[in-house]
Order: sequence, then C-alpha cells, then structure tokens
Amino acid sequence: MSIRSKLFATVALPVLSVSVAVPPAVADNLMKPFEVAQEGGGQSEEELLLQKQRQAEEEAARQAVEQQKAAEEEAARQAAEQQKAAEEEAARQAAEQQKAAEEEAARQAAEQQKAAEEEAARQAAEQQKAAEEEAARAAAEQQKAAEEEATRQAAEQQKAAEEEAARQAAEQQKAADEQKAAEEQKAAEEQQKAAEQQKAAEDEAARQAAEQQKAAEEQQKAAEQAQPGTCVVPEGQDASTACPPEGGKAAEQPATTEEQKAGEQPPVTEEQKAGEQPAPTETAPGTEPQPQTGEGQLVPGTEQPQTGEGQPVPGTEQPQTGEGQPVPGTEQPATAEQQPQVQQPVPEVVDTRTEEEKVKIAEDPAATDETVVLPVENGAAVLDSDKDADNAGGNQAREERQKLREELRAKEEDAPAPADDAASQAAITAETPADLTQKIEANLNEKGTRVDEAPVFVVPETTNIVNNTVINNTVINNNTTVNNVTNNITEVKVVEQVDNRVILGVGDQIFVRGDDRPRLRHDAEETYYDELPRGRTRETILRPGGYRIVTVYNRYGDILQRSRVDRDGNEYLMIYAPERDEGPRPAIIDVGYELPPMRLRIPVSDYIADVSDDPDRDYYEFLAEPPVERVERVYTMDEVRHSARLRDKVRRIDLDTITFPTGSAEVSMSQAKTMRKVAAAMEKVLAKDPGETFFIEGHTDAVGSDRSNLVLSDKRAESVASLLTEVYGIPPENLVTQGYGERFLKVRTEEAEQQNRRVTIRRVTPLVRPVAQR
Repeated sequence: MSIRSKLFATVALPVLSVSVAVPPAVADNLMKPFEVAQEGGGQSEEELLLQKQRQAEEEAARQAVEQQKAAEEEAARQAAEQQKAAEEEAARQAAEQQKAAEEEAARQAAEQQKAAEEEAARQAAEQQKAAEEEAARAAAEQQKAAEEEATRQAAEQQKAAEEEAARQAAEQQKAADEQKAAEEQKAAEEQQKAAEQQKAAEDEAARQAAEQQKAAEEQQKAAEQAQPGTCVVPEGQDASTACPPEGGKAAEQPATTEEQKAGEQPPVTEEQKAGEQPAPTETAPGTEPQPQTGEGQLVPGTEQPQTGEGQPVPGTEQPQTGEGQPVPGTEQPATAEQQPQVQQPVPEVVDTRTEEEKVKIAEDPAATDETVVLPVENGAAVLDSDKDADNAGGNQAREERQKLREELRAKEEDAPAPADDAASQAAITAETPADLTQKIEANLNEKGTRVDEAPVFVVPETTNIVNNTVINNTVINNNTTVNNVTNNITEVKVVEQVDNRVILGVGDQIFVRGDDRPRLRHDAEETYYDELPRGRTRETILRPGGYRIVTVYNRYGDILQRSRVDRDGNEYLMIYAPERDEGPRPAIIDVGYELPPMRLRIPVSDYIADVSDDPDRDYYEFLAEPPVERVERVYTMDEVRHSARLRDKVRRIDLDTITFPTGSAEVSMSQAKTMRKVAAAMEKVLAKDPGETFFIEGHTDAVGSDRSNLVLSDKRAESVASLLTEVYGIPPENLVTQGYGERFLKVRTEEAEQQNRRVTIRRVTPLVRPVAQR
C-alpha cells in the first residue's frame, strides 16, 4: 500500500467518519489537512507524515480542547438543566405549597363561613325562640288579660244580675208588702164595716124594741082606761103573763127597766161559749136577722181568727190548697236536688308571719308545728289537708292542728320520712306473698258471665263523710263518733249529670265522678266484660303487642284490682287493696280524718316541683322518691281520690305551665311541649316498673260557681291524661284522673289567679299497691 493509501486509511478515513458524525463545519476543518497533503505533493512522505502527525496531534489537542469545552459546555448545560429542573421543581413545590396554602386558606375560610353561618343560624334560632317566647308571653298576657277581662265582665254581669235579682226581689217584696198592707187595710175596713153594721143592727133592734114596748104600754093603758078589769094582751106576749087569772095577781109584768128598753140579749149558751161565737140577737118583727153560720165558718164581711200550729196570724188571709199543692200565684220552692249548691263562705285566715319567716319555715318545715304555707303573697297552705282545715275552721283550725302536732312530737309518734317505698309500707300487716299472688290470680282467672255492654255503676245510698266543722280528731259539732272521729251519716244524691260525669251531693259538699273507661280503651283491639259474684265486674282490654289490661270493679265503680299481663304471661299488679277487696264499699269516704294532722319534714322545694320555676329539673329522680311519711295500709283508689290527707303522703309536680282558656279544657301544642321532660321521666319510671300508677288532678281558680269549676277541672285533668297518652305514649291504664275545682287553691283569693289554674301529677303507687308485689 502506498503512503497515500496508508495516509488515507489512517487519517482521511477517520476524518471522514468524524465528519459524518460532526456538523459540516467541523467536517470541513478535518478535511483541510488531507487536502493540503494532496496539494503538497513536493514534500517527502516523512515530512508529510510528521506534518500530518503534528497536525493530528494539534487536531487531537484541539479536539481535546473542544471536547473539554464541549464537556464543560455539556456540564454547564446539564448544570443549567439541573438548575432549571431544580428551579422548576422549586417552582412546582412552591406552586404546590401555594396551592395547598390557598386550599387551606379556602378550607379555613369555608369553615369560618360555615361557623359564621351556624352562628348566624344559632343567633337567628335564638332570636326566633326569643321571639316565640315573647309572642307566647304576649299571647299568655293577652290570654290572661282576656281571661281577666272575661272574669271582670262575668263578675260585672254576675253583679248586675245579682243587683237586678235583688232589685226584682225588693220590688216583689215591696209589692208583697203593699199587697199585704192593702189586704190588711181592706180586712180592717171590712171588720169596721161589719162592726158598724152590727152596731146599726143592734141600734135598730133597740129602737124597735123600745117602740114595741112603748106601743104595748100605750095599748095596755088605753085598754085599762076603756074597760076596767079587762086584760088586753099585747101583740107578741103570752096571755098567761100579760093577763093573770081573774081575782088573781099577775105572775110577772113585762120589765120596764132600762135594760129592756135597750133590748136585752138572750143569754150565751155553752155551745156558743165553746165556739167563741157571738149569740144571735133576737130582732124585732120586720127587721132582717143577722146571718147564721156553721161551725168554723166565717161571717161574711169579717175574718175568722184561726188558732193552732201552722195557722196564719190573725189579720191575714190564708189561701186554702190541697196537700202538697202549690198556692196559686206563688213560687214552689225547689227540691234538694233542684236547688243550686249554696257555697259556704270560706273563713278568713289571718297569718301574721312575715315573708322572711314563711321562707325560713318553707326551707325547714320539720322545725315547726305551725301550718306551712307557700312563701308568696296570700300563699295558701302547702298541704291539701291543711287547706281543707283552713276552709272549714280558719285560724281556729290552725291552732287546733298545731296543738295536735305538738302532742305528737311530745309522744315521739312522728317517725322520720321513709327511705324508699318498701320502708314506707314496713308497718303494713298483709298476706304473705304466696297468699297475695293466689288472690290476684284468682281474680284474673275467676269464671264469670260474659256481657255485651259495659256495666253502669250505681250510686250508694248512704256513706260516711266528716262534717266541715270536724277538724281531724277535734270535735266541734258532736254527731256520731267513730274512732274519735265525728261522722255524719248522709245520703248521697245525684245533683247533676254532665255528659259522662255525675255530680254527687253529700251533705254540704259536692264531688264529681267521671268514667275513665273510654280513655282506657284508647288503641284497644278488643274490650269485653265479665260479671263476677258479689256484684263485681271484670274488664279486659286487649292492646297491640299482645298484652292485656284486666280491671275488677265493684258495683259502685271502685277499682278492686288492676293488672297488666304481657304476651308471655308476666303479670304486673297496678292497683290492689288486699284487706278490703270483698264486700260493698261506700263511694265517697274520707278515711284521712282517722289520721292525725301531717307534719311536713322536708323542704317545700323537695315536696312540690313547679315546672314553671324549674323546667330543667330531673323529674325522674323526683318521681322515684318514696312517700314523705309511712303508709298505714294499702288504700283503694277511691279512698285516695276523696282524701287530701292520703294524697299529701306523696310528692307532687305542679304543671303550672299548662294554662287553659276561660271555660275550656283544651291544651295548646305550645303548652304541651312544656310537658316533655315530665313525660320522659314518667316513661323512664314505667320502663323500670310497668305497674306504676300516676294520679292527675285538675284545679281551677275561684272565679265562677263551684259546680261548674268542678266539672271543668275534671275535664282538664282528663285532657292532660289523653295528651300524655296520644303525644308522649304514656299508657292510659297507668293514669287516674280527678277534678277538684276551686277546693285546693295555691293562692287564697276569689279573683282570677293563674297559679290556681293548674294540673298536678303524683306517683301514688305506694298508696294503692303492695310494694312487694310488682
């Protein structure tokens, strides 16, 4: 191979290959030495080779420099790219951080906005609630004002009616007096006229007698003068007396005295003396005789005085009527059933204690024997039995009860309040649990006769009730004493019937008796009745869920036993009085008068829960509390109804947030909401023991008649019971209702008072059921 070929192979070919891989400019630079070598054909090959070698080294150095430069540029480029990537990464991270910050800010802003919206909603809700409360308060004030206005108008109307009645009565009395005076004057005039007629008749008789006497004397004188010895018999005289026998002496000459001249009257006979009638006067011929009357008849123109019991006073006219018939033109008095109940005036109670003293006593009633009153203006007694005593005897009753409490304290007979229901019944001597269970099951399973309709309970003929003048063991009017208690045996009368309620009159008191069986049948699938021996009736109510309510009544409607039996046969006793479950019972009897006056040993705030004063109170704990004193025996439900002394043994919740429009028993939904916590507490009590019994009392203020208030209060108690069942799900069989009208006022006033219009709830289970039986 030639040098040129070698040179081409060793130098040109690599350069060409490089030129392919490098840019054209570089390829041109690489081709220049080859071109030079081609042109310098005059040089030796060695020189050319050295030159080429030198050029190659230079080129290699140049290339090394260029490569280094390129490497540096590449490194710089990579560094720039890395820096750019780092900057981009930093920018990306910064963007992401900014985005996260923005998102966090947006989230915080959203949360703040949400919180602001919730706060605004809460404030709006509070404002709305405040507005509703204000509206409710305004409505309540308007309602109260309307009730007060209605009460005022009713009072004015009643006053006007009373004034009108008094005016009419005065006018009638005046007319009667005037009629009586006219009748008396007429009778006097008739008597005077009769006396004048009698005197004129007597004068005329005397004149005629004088004239007859004078005529006779003149005839006799003329005859003697005309024919001596001849006897002329005057007209109307007997010849034997006027002319004696010849040669004889005349038997008796006619009297010529002044008495004969005046016309002497015949003597009065014994018969006339007995009748005290004047004897008829003998009249001269030609005169009209005086009218003759039979025994007991009046002489026309005169009045006959009548004597004897029940006869009219002389000088008055007595209309004659048949037995039991009214006098025409007079008003027949109403019977006892028709006459309106006369409300006895409530004795005034003067309480000289200051408000501070009343508050102190209310905080610790056990420290005093005085009557504990509510620490408000005109506050009535706290205990309903004390209210009854105040209404009956006023301050005298308070003094007597204070003495009895002092005696009890001295005898250490006032035991402390029980710790639980079982302790309250510890002194009861009842049957063993086995005997009690056997009796309860016997009442449930006793065979009876199925009847189609609910029985109608009868009203007892007589009952025992304590007169209002008897204050527990203090006897004021001595009537019939039984166990140191004075009782009147009084007939029970039906005063009035209003729908399914009956007003019973017992002595000077009235009571309302309702029929709660329709309310008990709420949501019932089936109800049937069985007649049992001894006048008893068993009612069975089947409810959804497979449980039944069984109630045994006596002939008067008194509950002898009430039980709840679930689908598994588990029985929960609700009402039962073991020692008095057989034989007839009076419908109305206050057995509380057999007990001494009660002493309250706990603060009033622990005895009475006012919903309006403490709406957030734990009413479950309050309802679960035991009686405030021991229970002597298990009482019937009707005994609890009619005895304030028995009901005082258990605490009470005053639903004073439930007010009613005047004359209405409707409960508004806004007021029904205020019962939610109390209803929840009752539901919790029943969840623990389905056999509990709650007593719901209705009360009114003193405006209106006692009879109308009595019916209205009973309707209000029933309305609240129905509301508890239909809205809050409290079973109706656990509720018993009774209205008391204006009998138990919280504030002693005859005016309209909202605190007196209330409904009260008590848990009476320890009074009406043995605690051991659940």
